[in-house]
Parts: sequence; C-alpha cells; structure tokens
Amino acid sequence: MKEITDIVKAYQKATKENRKTALATVVKVEGSAYRRPGARMLITEDGQLTGAISGGCLEGDALRKALSAIIQQENKLITYDTTDEDDAKFGVQLGCNGIVHILFEPIIETDGLNPIAILTALKSQRESAVLATFFSLSNRHQLGTGLLFRNEPVLSKIPKSISDEVIEDIQEVFENKISAFKVYKQNNQQIDTFLEFIKPPISLMIAGAGNDAQPLAEMAYQLGWEVTVIDGRPTHATPQRFPNATRIVVSKPENVLSHIQIDEQTAFVLMTHNYNYDLELLQQLLATNVPYIGTLGPKKKLLRMLDELNLATSENEIRVHGPIGLDIGAETAAEIAISILAEIKSVFTGASVMFLKDKKKPIHVYG
Repeated sequence: MKEITDIVKAYQKATKENRKTALATVVKVEGSAYRRPGARMLITEDGQLTGAISGGCLEGDALRKALSAIIQQENKLITYDTTDEDDAKFGVQLGCNGIVHILFEPIIETDGLNPIAILTALKSQRESAVLATFFSLSNRHQLGTGLLFRNEPVLSKIPKSISDEVIEDIQEVFENKISAFKVYKQNNQQIDTFLEFIKPPISLMIAGAGNDAQPLAEMAYQLGWEVTVIDGRPTHATPQRFPNATRIVVSKPENVLSHIQIDEQTAFVLMTHNYNYDLELLQQLLATNVPYIGTLGPKKKLLRMLDELNLATSENEIRVHGPIGLDIGAETAAEIAISILAEIKSVFTGASVMFLKDKKKPIHVYG
C-alpha cells in the first residue's frame, strides 16, 4: 500500500506542475522476476519515477514505453521475455529467466475513472478491496485498471458483457483473500484479468513513547504502516519525538481503547517499561479481537501478567507474543525494531520464518 500512496502523492505533485504521467503495472509474470503482479510505478514525461516494477533493469526501457503511451494517449502492454539466456538483445538484462508483462496507462486527468482516481479511492478507506486490471495477451486493445470493488463496485469501467462473471470471481477472491488471474471472452476476444486482493496497511499501535520506540515508529512508517504512539506521559508522546506517527494518544491505559480503532490488520506492541501500564492495557486488549499483541521484556514478565489477570490460557499465549520479535541477535533499539517488525510481518502474511535459500516452495503465492 505504501507504493500506491507514494504514487498518488507523486501524481498530485506532477499535476500541479502540469507534467503528464503514465502508470506502469506488472500484470502477469511467468517464471522468475524481481517484482510480482501488482507492482506499480508512476512515470512523468520528464523521467521522474515513483515506485518500482523491477530491480532497476526495466526502468530505463519503461520510461521510453511510458512516453509512447503518453504521446499516443493509448494503453500499451509490453512483454519482456528473458527466458532466452541472451537477454541482452532486449537491452534490459533482467537476469531472472522469466516473462514479465507490464501495462502502461497514460493518466488522463479529465477521466474520472483513470487509474490514479481508482488508486486514490482504494487508499481512502481502511478496508480490504479487490482491484481489477484488464489487459490482453492476444490483441492490441488494453482496457487497463478498470474496477475497484469492496462490498460492491466503487469505481468501474468493466464491460457489461462480462460484468456478472467478473463480480462472481471477485467475490471468490474476497472470500479466499488471495489474488487471482481470470480470462474472459468478449466478442470472441480474450480479456485477461488480474484480480488483486489488497488489504489495508498494518496499523501498528506502539504503547510506549520511550527512546527505543522511536526507531520502531520510524521504520514502520518507512514500510507504509499506520503508526499510533500511545503513552500516559505528554512529555514523551509528542509530534516532535514521533514526527511520522499517524496519530499520538496521551492516555491512561484504561482509556486507550476509546481513542483508537482495532481491525484485523492491527498489531499492538507493549513497550512502556511500566509494568502496571502494560498490565492494565493487556487486560483491555485481551477482551478485544486484536490479532497481534507483543510484549517487550522476558517471557516470565508476560507469564506473570497473564497469571495476575487469570488469563493464562493457551489461546491467549498464542495471540500474545512475548518476548516480542524474531531471534536475529538484536541488541540495539534499531536492531530490536527490525526484529519486531519482521515478526509482525510474518504473522500477518502467514509466512514461515526461515532462510529463503532453504525454502522448497515458491517465495510468492501467485504469479
């Protein structure tokens, strides 16, 4: 979601400066590639790039293709095939031994259904959504980013002839919470479609505004997470100390929940270094459906808190992570922040914690 947020901001800036833009989207990958379907990059006519569609090898050629799309005011699908070892003939040297299909869409400001308008609507609410991108591997016509769907279509330029079929497939994507590729037929023409399931960014609630919370808040911001800093001390929980926090809450622990919203993408970290504050807040949180609670400090501290609260159940011990973080040998506040963020990310994605070189299955779920 951070990439989308950055793209929308860059587009708004370019529009104010009267610079034309195009959006490049990875819509399909066969084999190996640095970025997967859903990766996006905004390209301005003067060559400024926001986002990424590769590890840097495609960006130069992407600029030329984007300029062509802008000049012709036409969506274009470009295929980079590097399964041939002599990929130098493409001038891109991908080195990934894969086929990457990238859709280039010129942004027409007067079009209320242009891709940026759809992306702006996507990020306007903290709700899961499906983004449908229509393209064709078999003919020239490329419909492009065409549908934002939550519980119903929000913005749509979906062809009526396939709308019922698309909506049915989108509802299945919603249920499974996994992106999918579908193929439809319109007037004997194939329409390839990437149905991308997008969750809102992780909402990280940091209880504790000490110095060790600062790198955690800053790194989470760099990841595009929404950061809330909570503390009972107005001298510590300040915008000056946490300039990139989405919100700062100064509150007693028993009143914290009245200031925040919890959803399925919320993670709580208890690091106030105040046992009674953490204890009271933990009691409040265990009465909610917050999916992740992490406590800084030794295991015996967490077990003591659960025991005092008479909440030492296997269910709570699974949901509460203490000591928080992955075992990476962290010592400094910044290293501990990396450890915490890595654990939270793995929990929310359901990913195994291991060396990628030891993983037998593909790294990515789809594509």
